[in-house]
Amino acid sequence: MKKSFFKLAALVMMVAIAAACTSKYPGFTKSDSGLYYKLYKVSKDTVKPKDKDWITMNYQLVVKYKGKDSVFIDSKKTQQGPLRMQLPASDYKGDIYEGMRMLSPGDSGEFIVSADSLFKKTFRQGSRPAYVDSNSVARFSIQMIAVEAPEAMMKKEKEALRKFIADNKITVPPSPTGLYYVEEVAGKGMAIDSGCQVVYNVKISMLNGKQVFAQDSMKFVYGKRPDMSGFLEGIKMMKKGSKARLILPSEIAFGERGYRDIPPYTTIIYDVLVVDVKSKADYEKQQKAEQKKKEEKKANARKAEGVALQKYLKDNKITVKPTASGLYYIEKVKGTGPKVKVGNKASVHYTGTLLNGTKFDSSRDKGGKPYEVEVGKGNVIKAWDEALQLMSKGSKAIIICPSSIAYGEQDMGTIPAFSPLVFDLEVVDVK
Repeated sequence: MKKSFFKLAALVMMVAIAAACTSKYPGFTKSDSGLYYKLYKVSKDTVKPKDKDWITMNYQLVVKYKGKDSVFIDSKKTQQGPLRMQLPASDYKGDIYEGMRMLSPGDSGEFIVSADSLFKKTFRQGSRPAYVDSNSVARFSIQMIAVEAPEAMMKKEKEALRKFIADNKITVPPSPTGLYYVEEVAGKGMAIDSGCQVVYNVKISMLNGKQVFAQDSMKFVYGKRPDMSGFLEGIKMMKKGSKARLILPSEIAFGERGYRDIPPYTTIIYDVLVVDVKSKADYEKQQKAEQKKKEEKKANARKAEGVALQKYLKDNKITVKPTASGLYYIEKVKGTGPKVKVGNKASVHYTGTLLNGTKFDSSRDKGGKPYEVEVGKGNVIKAWDEALQLMSKGSKAIIICPSSIAYGEQDMGTIPAFSPLVFDLEVVDVK
């Protein structure tokens, strides 16, 4: 009996060794689903992550670039540090998520997956980046730091909230949703209702005292933005002049996803002071008055633009007729090369100025390299797309374009809204 058992054990061991030796990647084991893996360190912790568990890990991803291994990302060298994520279900058999489910906290491992599948299916990029070699593999090195089940995180949150309420001697009962509304100053002004504009100061922190946001004079129209339900419930209980602390369990705050520096399943505290409340009627009246003022300003700017453009044309003795769009095209040198057509790539030297001569941009100030544009694709202002199709390789021209075919009512900083522009163009090459 013993002899037979030892023979069987030896046979099993030989098969295992043979399988490892014949592996496509020496030292790696292939799972039934096709994932190649190698486990380096096995901790005493036996808990392994399940779908929807939150995991924290350090990882390095290596891909092939021009036949050589290249580090795509290393979490230890990023500002964010270890990656924290909710483990999803696998996208396909043998994906990296299967490898993550092999690791308990304290475990480390290496995993090999198809680069194409990784970028297309896991990263959902549509295609593998051009700089990653085709038909190559991606190698993950993962160190699992922590695994947290949602149920355990919810229990931990409730315990922390109970302790906070007791330690701070808060006696007000929570609302049916779980909101604790702790009034500090009773407001005597207008109550907040749908359509009201609310101006408020706010500080947001977690139960441990860490502040995650603070800002004064914030504005919003109650009922017009999809804010978190706990905040809306609390601020509805306030008036102008009210000061209160709103304690929001995660169910009525950022929930199971968390937000930026706020982890999942985290109770947050809003310290709010309502500075002002405008009624719906007063707010709408104010909006109409501001809109009317904007329209008047636009109309005056358009009128001023027309006057300035006509003066410029007269002062510079420009007699060419504008095109249907309003473009003035003044040819300086007739090009003898290929004509620029829609879809061509034109290399262009340019200098752009306002009517008063102020230069706002020039290719010649950028190392002398021409600007390359795919013509007729809407990648530049309309005036350029139109003007370039009037030019050939070697052409030089001055174009004057009203704001309607430039930047219109947008204020571009150095280019004010409703500004006609002047460009000195030279087509260097056409592809």
